Formats: sequence, C-alpha cells, structure tokens
Amino acid sequence: MSRLLAALLVLSALPAAAKAPKLTLFISVDGLGSDVLLRNRSRLTGGLGRLLDTGAYYPYARYAYAEARTSPGHATLATGANPWRHGIVDNDVHDRATNQSVQPYMDPTHPILDGVTAPSSDTSPENLMAETLADRLRVSTQGRGKVVALSFKARAAIPLAGRQGQAWWFDEATGKMVTSTWYAKAVPAWMQAFNARKLADADFGKPWQLLRPRAEYLGGDDSAAEPPDPYGMGRTFPHAISGGLEEPGPASYRVFAVSPRSHELLVQAAKAALEGEGLGRDDVPDILAVSFSGTDAVFHAFGPSSWEMQDTLLRLDQALGELITAAERAAGGKANLVIALSADHGGAELPEAWAQAGLPARRIHPVETAKELAQELRSKFGVDVTVKLLTLDVYLGGKALESGQVDGVAVRRAAAAWLAKQPFTLTALAKDDLDTAPDLGGLVAPLRRGYYPVRSGDVLFVPKPFHVVSDYPRGTNHGTPYSYDAQVPVVFAGRGVKAGLYLQEIDPVDVAPTLSVLLEMGMPASAEGKPRAESLSGR
Repeated sequence: MSRLLAALLVLSALPAAAKAPKLTLFISVDGLGSDVLLRNRSRLTGGLGRLLDTGAYYPYARYAYAEARTSPGHATLATGANPWRHGIVDNDVHDRATNQSVQPYMDPTHPILDGVTAPSSDTSPENLMAETLADRLRVSTQGRGKVVALSFKARAAIPLAGRQGQAWWFDEATGKMVTSTWYAKAVPAWMQAFNARKLADADFGKPWQLLRPRAEYLGGDDSAAEPPDPYGMGRTFPHAISGGLEEPGPASYRVFAVSPRSHELLVQAAKAALEGEGLGRDDVPDILAVSFSGTDAVFHAFGPSSWEMQDTLLRLDQALGELITAAERAAGGKANLVIALSADHGGAELPEAWAQAGLPARRIHPVETAKELAQELRSKFGVDVTVKLLTLDVYLGGKALESGQVDGVAVRRAAAAWLAKQPFTLTALAKDDLDTAPDLGGLVAPLRRGYYPVRSGDVLFVPKPFHVVSDYPRGTNHGTPYSYDAQVPVVFAGRGVKAGLYLQEIDPVDVAPTLSVLLEMGMPASAEGKPRAESLSGR
C-alpha cells in the first residue's frame, strides 16, 4: 500500500468535522529497547504502564538502518526518514578536514546562549538535511503552532525541535537548561524562572535509593562487567549523587544526569514550558517533545538487566504519569491531546553476561582495531594511512591517500577485505561497493539506508551478533542492526487513536507520518514512512 493511499484511507475514516488536537506530547525514552520494556512491563503501573494499556501499542518497531544510535534515531523519529535522507549518521562523525571527531549538530556560528560552548558540540539543526514534524507544523499553521523540545542531550532536543521550534537541553557545566543562538536571542522569562529553581543543586548529596523493596528486583545488584566506580556513584545501591564534590558542580551535574532525578527535572521543565508558552491553550495545534536521556546513561554503565535499569524505569513510569497529567490539563482534557512514545535505539547486554550464558559474545575495541588495520595497510601499500573507527564507520586518511599517491579505491577495498576476515566481523564493504554488493544476508540494505556521503565512513562493517563495539573495558553499548539494538516500542494514544496491541513489526519512520495525520497536515517533506492506518481507522 502506498503512503498516499494509506493516508487517504485514514482520512476517510475520520469524522468530517475532525480537528487537530490542541496539543501533541511526543515522548522519546533514550535506550528503551523492546526487550527491556517487555521484561519490565508487568511492574509498570504509572504513566508508562497506563499508556501501554490505553494506547495503540506496537512492541516491535525496528529501525531499518544499521547504526542504532541516539542522533540518527531522534532524527528519524522527527523526520520520518532514514539517515540516507536526513544526513545524521551517528553521534560523532570524523571531520576529514581537521582529522577530528565532531558531533553531527556542531555549528560554531550558533553557540550556546549565555553559556560556554565546548568545541565541536551540538548546537543547531544546520546539518539536518530533512524537514521535521515540528517544521511541518510551523509551516502548516503559518507560524502560529508552537513547538518546544526538552532533553538532557542536545542531539535529542535539536532534531525534535527542528529548525523552527525551540530546543532546550541540560548543560552539565552549569546545571541549567540551555539553548543556542539558533533558537533564541535571549532566555525567555519562563526558562529563567525554571533555572532559578536550581533543581539539580537541590538534589545534591541525596542518594539514589531503590524505589521498591530489594526482593522485587531481578538478578543481583552488582556485576563484574560494570565499571569499578561508574560516574563516581558506586556500583551498588544506594548511589551517591555528589560526584565526589563538597558542593554542586560539573561532576555532580554529570551524575545527576544519570540518575532518575533527571526524569523529574525534565517533567518540571515541561510543566514550565506548558505554562510559559501557553501550549495547548487555543485551537492551533502545538507540540511538546520530551526526550528522557537518563535511561541511556544507566544502560551504558550498568547494563539493561541491572537493578539500576529496573529502578530507573520504575521511576520513569512515575514521572510520565505526572507529565501526561500536566499535558492533559494544559490541553483542556484528554479529548484535546495526542501522545506518541518511542525510543531512539535499544542496546546490548553486558557482553561478559552474554558470554557467561554461553553466547559467542566479545568486545571489539575500536582503537586497537584501527591500529591493526593501519599496520595492515602500511604493509600492503607502503604508505601511512590514518584509520579512525566510529561504531560501524571506518574513516581512512593521510597525505598519501589524499594526494592520490595511492589509489583510494584499492585502499578502501583492502581495508574492507581485512575487516571481513576478522573473527568479529560478519560483513564489511568499501563505500565504492555499497550500491552493487550482493545482499545475501540482508545486512547491506541497512548499511545503505544509514550511509550519507561525506559524513559516513570510507568502509562500513557489521559485527557478528553479540559483539559490542566499545572504547571501554566495562559497561555496554549499542549501534548494530540486531534486534536488541534496533527494536523499540512505539505507542500512540489520545484523540483519534484506536487502542490495542499491534504485533506487526513496523518501522519508526512511521511515527512522524502517523502524527501528521492526527495533526491534520501534510507529512515532513522527506518522510519515507506511512501512517499506521490500523491504529487510527481500525482497518
């Protein structure tokens, strides 16, 4: 079924006098893979649990590109497109001009407003090459509809806000919510008042305690594969939230961003935005987007089965209840509200835990692998070639390659051939062969959808299942096309949604088109997804 036909079927089923909801609440939970949510589902009785019970719940949405990461995930949710269209391929890309890794939303011309901007940091949507749902709303309402996006990560808030909304994120240097000069010339009064409350300071020194009795948590409260002292908070409960400081400062703010207190701060910021911007007060539709980042930080350090992950989901469940209640109140009732929830990616188990369970798991150390590949290319071509490995992208450089002293295609293919022979690799391709290589295992297509010229690597590879690419000897990571990394939940709820459990596998590119239908407007310009007609019309 074509996207146009699907949209027409949905619209034909809507009442003739249908109006767009006053407010759309767009929730992203960073690192919430389907397996983690399903494993904890029975214990969720707050906002998240009620959303699953009363909404159109798809447990099995799967990203169709290879690198399941935060930046491309949020860009895909926002645009309805894959990285080959929106251009955001990873959390970091290699800048060949400077030979440095930079963040994809880096924009030196738009620094943080009233703050210090770290070099190469994310500050604007300049590099986002596709229209977002937020942008489409602003165009469709001729600038009257408002959009506010909030997160602890700039790389989440920026794509959700697009080019025409407002993006706010947590600054670990100051403990405040900040934005850049792209989005504002001055901090509005409502955000000034919110920052003046210093919520991150108020929680300084208060430990992160378990929400429920210890007997209710599965497994043990420690693992040998956890870092020795993650974020300076200790490996077992209760966790210190001071960062080793005597008073609030950058180290304590970093720990705060990991703790479930970050969920509470975002909910308070969302309530301030609802009031300060008057979201949902009139018949012109508005969007409030909130991306909860603390779940991802917990996942990386402690793993998806840890007590910490279980507890942060229980506390997120509570926080979402408060957020949804506030959104309903702002919109004047449930009948005026639409909610969408999804995630940017899932994540791997601690590889040591997999190995203990008998699975063929191991860590792939990108720095060590890059050094070995550089030695191989030196031996084969007699020149020095620089090698940088970022997730599934391998960037090659050096004077000999850039000057044409050696054939670039030959070097790239030799690098791919070497990678393909490594015991941790399932497939590897030079960018030159990406469009023509046979896709016998179905992994070349995800690499193609995630490839964007200039920003992607010269060689791309996919590791074997249960192999985790990570710079760190402990903790875990994500970024492969396997279900534990790429499969996430999608939920729609509220006005115009037919509640139910939908077990078909869908693609997160469908989220923005479905919301477009509910908002009674066209889809983002580069959207590849289609509206989920079955959850809107019942057929």
